Amino acid sequence: MARTASLSGFPEWLPQERLVELHVLDTLRKTFELHGFSSIETRAVETVGQLLRKGEIDKEVYGLSRLQEDEDGAGEGGKSDKADPNALALHFDLTVPFARYVVENAGYLAFPFRRYQIQKVWRGERPQEGRAREFTQADIDVVGDGELPFRYDVEIALVIAEALSALPIPDFRLRINNRKLAEGFYRGIGLTDTAGVLRSIDKLEKIGEAKVAELLKNELSATDEQAALALKLASIRTEDTSFVAQVRALGVTDELLEEGLSELEQVIEAAVQRAPGKVVADLSIARGLDYYTGTVVETVLVGHEQLGSICSGGRYDALASKGNRKFPGVGLSIGVTRLVSRILSQEFATASRSVPTAVLVALNNDNSWSAAQDVAAQLRGRGIATEVAAKAEKFGKQIKFADRRGIPFVWFTDDDGKHQVKDIRTGEQVDADPASWEPSPEDLHVRITTR
Repeated sequence: MARTASLSGFPEWLPQERLVELHVLDTLRKTFELHGFSSIETRAVETVGQLLRKGEIDKEVYGLSRLQEDEDGAGEGGKSDKADPNALALHFDLTVPFARYVVENAGYLAFPFRRYQIQKVWRGERPQEGRAREFTQADIDVVGDGELPFRYDVEIALVIAEALSALPIPDFRLRINNRKLAEGFYRGIGLTDTAGVLRSIDKLEKIGEAKVAELLKNELSATDEQAALALKLASIRTEDTSFVAQVRALGVTDELLEEGLSELEQVIEAAVQRAPGKVVADLSIARGLDYYTGTVVETVLVGHEQLGSICSGGRYDALASKGNRKFPGVGLSIGVTRLVSRILSQEFATASRSVPTAVLVALNNDNSWSAAQDVAAQLRGRGIATEVAAKAEKFGKQIKFADRRGIPFVWFTDDDGKHQVKDIRTGEQVDADPASWEPSPEDLHVRITTR
């Protein structure tokens, strides 16, 4: 697992590691589809103007340029200046491209539109554990036309809790807040630059309360009392709806605050009933991107909090629009590569073998290759992954080849057409018929075992 990468920040898995990743992806896909989410894929490249229209994060964006441009030097994508809104860049998440996709395809979609999307994204980050330059995300979103009932905020959180519960990972917590609650509170105590306060509060876990208080006072002109109240709000964390009384006990009143309290209460109330112990109201969660307008979520693995959030997102009401037509949405994104890296490094899950193949058909001699293919075809026709040996070496060498590949069974056919199959792990060899023999259910497919 601990290998030196030739290019840091761009993970590559060994075959048995890739099998674990595929198990994670398949589990997520099945869960999303069970809840009625349709799969889409968007292009890897967007214009810089499209990527950066909601939030200044251009330092993370990989711009594209051609090594060899058209003769006139004006080929599309030939510009590397990220200040040019028409220059091309790799997408850094799946939400912004999805917003464009919705706007461009609105006439072909049925709203509310439920989608899941599993793709690679790219960010110019400093590689470290949990952060890569190329990684896979798995997103689910629901987008409405004109309006989107708040009930979808509740549903999205419950779907993600179900999906994560099905993965071979440690216990987790969805930490949920509401931007309306926070912004209304800040407005109620006289801090008008609510976006600036949110950006400061978002740094709490990185720099601590004292430095956040200094930021609020020095950069946003907050008084000592205002900074203390903002931090007091951020300190509230409950596993039930008791946070409502704790917020009201701070004595701040504001219409937006009440709206946010009501929305967050609905999410937590549903989670207590349907996903007990998996969701907490955490009023320190802010999320750095400006397009979030309501529910915001970050998710941590219990005991592995230093890894950072493995799943985040929230409600966005104005990210996608076309003239006066708005497409509000809510969604969450799972950092698949971050999760898989931790699963592998801590051996939370391992593959039962390193290849999908269950059977290697051995060759008696070079003339038996066609007959061996007939046997393999019968086995494959019944869903048994099968390879045929490439050379008619001594049977001992063919068995060793299967062992190196991680293939559990070797199939033999003698000159009289009699078939036998050997379990090379136990040494047991029995008569077999390619039209009816099957391995045990545990050996039919690669199993992902968890500890």
